[in-house]
Amino acid sequence: MSINMSVWTGRIDAGEGEAARRWHQVVQALPEGGAPGIAIIGFACDEGVRRNQGRVGAAGGPNALRKALANLAYHPTQPLYDAGDVVCDAGNLDAAQRKLALKVQQVSAAGHLPLVLGGGHETAYGHWLGLADAHPGKRIGIVNFDAHFDLRHADEATSGTPFAQIAADCAQHGQHFRYLCLGVAETANTQALFDTARQLGAEWRLDTDMNGWQLADIRGQLADFLDSVDVVYLTIDLDVLPAAQMPAVSAPAGYGVDIAVVESLAARIAKSGKLVGADLVEFNPEYDIDSHGAKAAARLAWSLARNLRR
Repeated sequence: MSINMSVWTGRIDAGEGEAARRWHQVVQALPEGGAPGIAIIGFACDEGVRRNQGRVGAAGGPNALRKALANLAYHPTQPLYDAGDVVCDAGNLDAAQRKLALKVQQVSAAGHLPLVLGGGHETAYGHWLGLADAHPGKRIGIVNFDAHFDLRHADEATSGTPFAQIAADCAQHGQHFRYLCLGVAETANTQALFDTARQLGAEWRLDTDMNGWQLADIRGQLADFLDSVDVVYLTIDLDVLPAAQMPAVSAPAGYGVDIAVVESLAARIAKSGKLVGADLVEFNPEYDIDSHGAKAAARLAWSLARNLRR
């Protein structure tokens, strides 16, 4: 796995001293024995999107998001590291997910929080496998901001199957599948997918019930979910945002959940002390408009780092 630090460039306000630093001046290549911090891992893969008949291009997401993060103002966080990219070679998605799982397990074991930049939502299965290895015996709750359940059943893994795969793994190992999906669009999920979600005991909230004036109720639901698990894996599928805020995804949302709502709730998770891994997925720079999508995604990643408590 290579670590290309050349993407971390940006403005330097030398006359204003240390307090004027930006992310590109703070991020380091992940060292051996570094102080516990946030380890950024790229998952340069959209094979799952291709298999799911989506618009490919998310393999370019990790570097595009690094570039968007690079020039953001740095406010004190845990140390920031770049752990490089996991690449999907020759369409071998299973191998790529196993490599991601190993990397997530390694950075977790070293005391870091993995922040994975996808890649399609096939990222989630590899990320979860790594977290499960790193936290044996823990009840891992999954909070997914997403317009889609991603509980499809298929002959091969895709970007639409990761949580069905996780549920199957949980059943195989006698573990409870704890899954909360926030922002589900009824227009984008068949009745069969809602039936599957019910059968698996998943919890969800529709995009139409994710408005700013409903935040108190949503926070209560989220708090109850967090109380029911030991640790949390947060995954943000950027297609949960309205198309006007996030055009750069395989399936832009006609309705969506406002970024202010997503950021507020994700920050709550970061502050809970239970977050052990997070990712942002489905960013496709080929469909971005004047970097609108990249800036929105970078804002969410920035906020997670800023609010993280461990």
